[in-house]
Amino acid sequence: MRGTEYAELAAFLAIAEERSFRRAAQRLRMSPSALSHSMRELEERLGARLLNRTTRSVSPTEAGANMFSRLSPAFAEIAAAVEGVQHFRDRPAGKVRLNMPRAAAEVVFVPGSGRFAQQYPDIRLELTTDDAFVDIVAKGFDAGVRLGEFVQRDMISVRLTSDVRFAVVASPSYFASHPRPATPRDLHDHACVNFRFAHNGELFPWRFAKGSESLEVSVDGPITTNDANVSLAAALEGAGLFRTLETQVSAQIADGRLIRVLEDWCPFYPGLFLYYPSRRQMSPALRAVIDFFRFRET
Repeated sequence: MRGTEYAELAAFLAIAEERSFRRAAQRLRMSPSALSHSMRELEERLGARLLNRTTRSVSPTEAGANMFSRLSPAFAEIAAAVEGVQHFRDRPAGKVRLNMPRAAAEVVFVPGSGRFAQQYPDIRLELTTDDAFVDIVAKGFDAGVRLGEFVQRDMISVRLTSDVRFAVVASPSYFASHPRPATPRDLHDHACVNFRFAHNGELFPWRFAKGSESLEVSVDGPITTNDANVSLAAALEGAGLFRTLETQVSAQIADGRLIRVLEDWCPFYPGLFLYYPSRRQMSPALRAVIDFFRFRET
């Protein structure tokens, strides 16, 4: 197989996985026009249409879906073979692609990024922040990072942080005209800033526990977003109560920009975990990332 033919097939796989020329082009680090030209060349060479294109979506044709189902595992085997060569290097090298919420990047990876770069100069970390849940295998990531309660059971997981708590907060301006809730049930009488998961459209649950009692409260309010930073900004402006990881609002609570409530109803939950599929051979670069960033008791 010629190099151009391999590149065309890799381009097809990226488009079929991303269902978008723009996202596939970003992933392959090429222009959308060059990617489109590559696909036309492949379809003309094969004499078959592989993708259905509209102004809003891209999806494989029947021929494209059949080729994708056979090419995907073959390319995975090639990638595994290339990764296997890394075991013979003197030090870990290569790219490690991680998918995680913005909070995980800010709390875990950014603080240690300088030391990691110095210790592993041949590793390139690619951090994609995404609050939605994604199929890390289908999207070409080496691993993902999520709260422990959201990691699938068939994944191998490694703890990155200690247990975490959520905090319910609002601005002083909000409480100037609203009483502070005494129990989670009082939230029905309050404006709340909701967070909606982009991958399935579900709202982030507001769960509470105290002693032997636990409950989940459905809240409502003037703003719903799929970006935690936008939700926080809305809460700071007085739009309503907001529930998020306490590490994300500790500074605002300390300086008085936010007021915390219902703290006795916010227990600890499993913290952030890095996870990856058990069937994938681990590269030395990913092993180095895990060993560097994993949680250690102090």
